[in-house]
Amino acid sequence: MTPNRIFLAFLLSLPFCALNSSAAGSMAPGAGRSANVLTTVGGNDAEIRLIDIYKDIGAYRIAQAREKADALVAAYPYFRLGQLVRGDLLMMIARPINTFGAVLDAPTDKMRDLRAEAMVRIQSLQQRPDPELIPKAVLQVGNDQKTVLVIDAKRSRVYVYANDDGNLKFQTDYYVSQGKLGVNKFKEGDQKTPIGVYAVNSHIPGQKLPDFYGAGALPLNYPNEWDRLNGRGGSGIWLHGTPPDNFSRPPLSSDGCVVLTNPDLRALYATTEGGKTTVLISSDVEFITKAAWDKEHQAFSQLIEDWSHDVESDDHSKLLANYSSRFRSGLGENLHTWFNRQQKGLNNARGVTVKLSDISMFLYPGEQAVMVGTFTQETSIGKNKNISHKRQYWVKEGAGWKIIYEGTA
Repeated sequence: MTPNRIFLAFLLSLPFCALNSSAAGSMAPGAGRSANVLTTVGGNDAEIRLIDIYKDIGAYRIAQAREKADALVAAYPYFRLGQLVRGDLLMMIARPINTFGAVLDAPTDKMRDLRAEAMVRIQSLQQRPDPELIPKAVLQVGNDQKTVLVIDAKRSRVYVYANDDGNLKFQTDYYVSQGKLGVNKFKEGDQKTPIGVYAVNSHIPGQKLPDFYGAGALPLNYPNEWDRLNGRGGSGIWLHGTPPDNFSRPPLSSDGCVVLTNPDLRALYATTEGGKTTVLISSDVEFITKAAWDKEHQAFSQLIEDWSHDVESDDHSKLLANYSSRFRSGLGENLHTWFNRQQKGLNNARGVTVKLSDISMFLYPGEQAVMVGTFTQETSIGKNKNISHKRQYWVKEGAGWKIIYEGTA
């Protein structure tokens, strides 16, 4: 077999061999504007190097690929996928290669995991979102939030967006692993990653954790209010790193947490804030144009604005019209019991004024029509002021939207 035929057999075994083809591009319109879409990856250095090696293989630059593979494993000796690619390149010298990961007598499950990681890394980069598009679910990020993290389970990717004076700006993205049995967590021990809108509770440095968690952890507030209303259980869902002797994990490999490489986890540390940063986990993120986003944003902003005006009114029936008959409070109260308790706290005061700030709004992933809004509410009654942090869940009922949960955030 000639060298070219060996190389061709090797390339044809890779599902991502189209890396250098014209078909490689973004999942969204407009991707073709940048010829360097795959060389301007915002991920970690190891992944950028790996993609460069794939591109050399696809262009039959095998000598250059071997040289870069040597450098990759020297810099990241525990990057097993990098070691595998280097091994295949070296094996080409001695014998024909007709499959990816041609290690003799290698454990079948380990090869399957490495092939899955290779495939998802390449496919997610070929389908990177156009930076001019916006995740549909992110309707608004509060002024008190610097970034929002959008996790796409289908692509095993976390997209990092900066809050630029109310506008979302795509910053970078990272490969992630998720639950062994996928997403949509329902109970403790089901080895699934939850779908929903969560907040980073805190930062836990690696030195305070077992080696299993690597560089550290970002615990999430799972289960949130919507999870509890829908009977979802479990706990301990974190974004965390990997052990020192394991650079990355297969796409489906955790007990429910979202796992990043240690360099990527450290990078997220610098952009997240405990109690503020939102993490949106979706099975498949949808991206829309700025014009479409503006329309959605305006509609939901109007909902919350109208509600605040009704709070200021003295007409209880008008205010109650904002709420669903299926309403349940965090204490399990129905609408009548909860509403009467709220009004009792106001002592039937009149002349109430309400000012909202730091408003964030998200369409809830995995749901047909649910929106969660969080904001700071300043309520004034004469000279008395009260500041509270609230969260509301709105559901679509008929042609309108109603609040099904309201409580402190």
